[in-house]
Amino acid sequence: MDEAFYEHRGGDHFVSTTSTAGPWSPDSQHFGPPAGLLARALESCRADGDVVLGRITVEILGPVPITDLWVSAEVDRPGKSVQLLTATLRTEERPVARASAWRLARSETASQHVGVEPPLAPVEDGVEFGRPDGWGPGYIDAMEWISLQGSLGEEGPATVWVRQRIPLVAGEEPTPLQRVMTVVDSASGVSSWLDPSKWLFINTELTVHLHRAPVGEWVGLDARTAIGPEGMGTALSTVHDQQGHTANSAQALLVRSR
Repeated sequence: MDEAFYEHRGGDHFVSTTSTAGPWSPDSQHFGPPAGLLARALESCRADGDVVLGRITVEILGPVPITDLWVSAEVDRPGKSVQLLTATLRTEERPVARASAWRLARSETASQHVGVEPPLAPVEDGVEFGRPDGWGPGYIDAMEWISLQGSLGEEGPATVWVRQRIPLVAGEEPTPLQRVMTVVDSASGVSSWLDPSKWLFINTELTVHLHRAPVGEWVGLDARTAIGPEGMGTALSTVHDQQGHTANSAQALLVRSR
């Protein structure tokens, strides 16, 4: 296992390690680490006032190779109450992902805190699991997986706790938001109905809506996938930390037989 998913070479330049590899190709990254790297760039944008990221959407433009990457972010639409941020992840040849995020002015609404899902059972109540047979090494091995219901390689909805074994960037402690973004792309994997040796279910995007800033190291996913009759699917998850429900995620899927 590598020291981290990425090594920072200064400025917006990062070197990918083999721990970013997805389970289907040793040459392409699982999209969790790239999403985390985009979140890191968005968090680095200069902020005037007390603001918090409320929504992040990542558009996946193609496979992310395990190579040198450059990531940049900027404020597209400044404002006192709402700000639109954008970020781009690219190789030397092309952009591989783009993100947009709404950053919102923080205010006191604790007295109106309603509509959240019940907290998940604690990590201690779950069972640890690892990489299924036939799935490649890399990202899955770099994460700690705890099952409350379902798991990777098991059909149907799943409820899992996940924690990074290694940092996102070498020498840095990941922020809770970076940890969330590094995990939530796995919602479609843990809740899939399909045999990956027979079917492709490819994420085209990832959207996370937050109603509270996440905390801590553990990320909980209560995930489910719906597949329609025309090659489209959606993976949805409520996202938790150890204090409770913190966000909701969605992924649009391309589904087709191999």
